[in-house]
Amino acid sequence: MIMASPEERLRQMMAKLRSEGLRITPQRLAILRLLAASEGHPSIENIHERLKVDFPTMSIATIYKTVNLLKELNEVLELGFPEGVNRYDGSKPYPHPHVICLKCKKIMDSALNSLQPLMEAAGKETGFLILSHRLDFFGLCPECQRNE
Repeated sequence: MIMASPEERLRQMMAKLRSEGLRITPQRLAILRLLAASEGHPSIENIHERLKVDFPTMSIATIYKTVNLLKELNEVLELGFPEGVNRYDGSKPYPHPHVICLKCKKIMDSALNSLQPLMEAAGKETGFLILSHRLDFFGLCPECQRNE
């Protein structure tokens, strides 16, 4: 898939919300804008921390509700982790590989082009109809390697 620019992703998400008859409030727009450019795959808490400067009365519940709505509309990809802190990708809301630092928890997208052959092989081997996938690589980012 071709990655859209943050501006295009923002337009896509806004169009989806409007097509569902949902309002674009200033707070919702700020959340959308942050997620559309989400290179770092922020958590709900990260989003709240970054937006409370401009929206000091915005509750974390508002962010949860907006992100869950976007998740239901397939406009954001949720990355769940065992330690309970989910992270979100609004710039590429479809399954794609991630590289995750075990030390600082940085998440980066991998430029692997297509996992379609792997999905097909897994389905053929198991008899499953593969509907989606999640592929994560774990290691140490360059910064954490330097600090070791």
